[in-house]
Amino acid sequence: MTRVVLVRHGQSTWNAQGWVQGRSDISVLTQTGEEQAEATAKFLKDVSFAAVYASPLQRARRTAEIIVGNHQAIAFEPDLMEINLPGWEGLDHKQLAERFPVEHHLWQEAPEQLDIDGFKPIVDLWEQARRFWGRCLATDHQGCVLVVAHNAINKALIATALGMPESRYGSLLQSNCGVSVLNFDATGFATLESLNLTAHTGKPIPAQKSGTRLLLVRHGETDWNRMERFQGQIDVPLNSQGEKQAACAAEFLKEIPIDQAFSSHLLRPKVTAEKILAFHPGVALELVPDLQEISHGQWEGKFKEQIEAEFPGQIAQWQAKPASIQMPDGENLQQVWDRVLPAWQQIAESVDGKTGLVVAHDAVNKTIVASVLGCTPGDFWRFKQGNGSVTVIDYPKGPQGLPQLSAANITSFLGGVFDCTAAGAL
Repeated sequence: MTRVVLVRHGQSTWNAQGWVQGRSDISVLTQTGEEQAEATAKFLKDVSFAAVYASPLQRARRTAEIIVGNHQAIAFEPDLMEINLPGWEGLDHKQLAERFPVEHHLWQEAPEQLDIDGFKPIVDLWEQARRFWGRCLATDHQGCVLVVAHNAINKALIATALGMPESRYGSLLQSNCGVSVLNFDATGFATLESLNLTAHTGKPIPAQKSGTRLLLVRHGETDWNRMERFQGQIDVPLNSQGEKQAACAAEFLKEIPIDQAFSSHLLRPKVTAEKILAFHPGVALELVPDLQEISHGQWEGKFKEQIEAEFPGQIAQWQAKPASIQMPDGENLQQVWDRVLPAWQQIAESVDGKTGLVVAHDAVNKTIVASVLGCTPGDFWRFKQGNGSVTVIDYPKGPQGLPQLSAANITSFLGGVFDCTAAGAL
């Protein structure tokens, strides 16, 4: 496995002004940007990197140098440079809207269609990201790789790794010095372990500009998670570790305003939600049955070995092609999508303009994250949701607009950069 730690550069002088930077190399890190890079260095200090790649533009170069110090060589990759936006550099969005109203509208609403004098920046960026992955993954790094680059190219790197279309460019957020983690297996299949971790920079979750925000939490650990026993819709309670994880999630979110709260009716998410809401008195918890875990049918209560003995080949099919498996007397992933996504949309519309808490399960949360990114049930295994993890989904233009995955699978408050929660059965 190759694990890639992806970092956006610290705040730059042009970031602070709200100017488009593109491939210009005038902007440098601000004092805040230097401090963000130093905080990232501390956050990653215990991670050993087999290789370090960075954009040659000085704002990313300086960030990479601060993170690794003099301990490691940095390979500066032209394909990690920021998106090319000829004629836009040095302008703010008000100026762009005045000078290039049609193009600016496309950038806001359908960036994949943007054409600047015959050049399509987003299409070009996707090709650029694929070239970098082709070279990076062709090298057997045997460990962790650090990549330091920019907002748009980072989005393209994540999107191309996960098979996302160009039309979902706006569905990902990359904050200054936000940390994301991707894991690639030997075949090149990528899993998003976490997205846009920002707590090390002083912001527990990324700042919200406008619209609706939903905080999606997975319940704490159960004994069956730990034993890798399929629980599905069996009402298994939290174990002592799960109670601690729920308490840590509550502490992590205690300063975040929460206006409404929702949970699956099963005990493990309900108790997790109640612990979080202890810091938010007056917020009632609404139980939503359609948020309950996938029904494993006859698999429930069993271990993998028992399932293999009774239903030969089904576990391998679930792991290789999850969307193709019909759980005996249970659900398939399409059925989960068909009940979860309308419930999620109804919650978003109910919360409209405010912040809501939603506590659910592994398969439910993966379904929601995948749909936000324009993925399908077949992409189920591309997304990690650790016990007690926090995911942030924003609707900048309201619940009817394109959602944005602002952060995913935050578990750093449980200790460490990487998700060390139980990887047991659902």
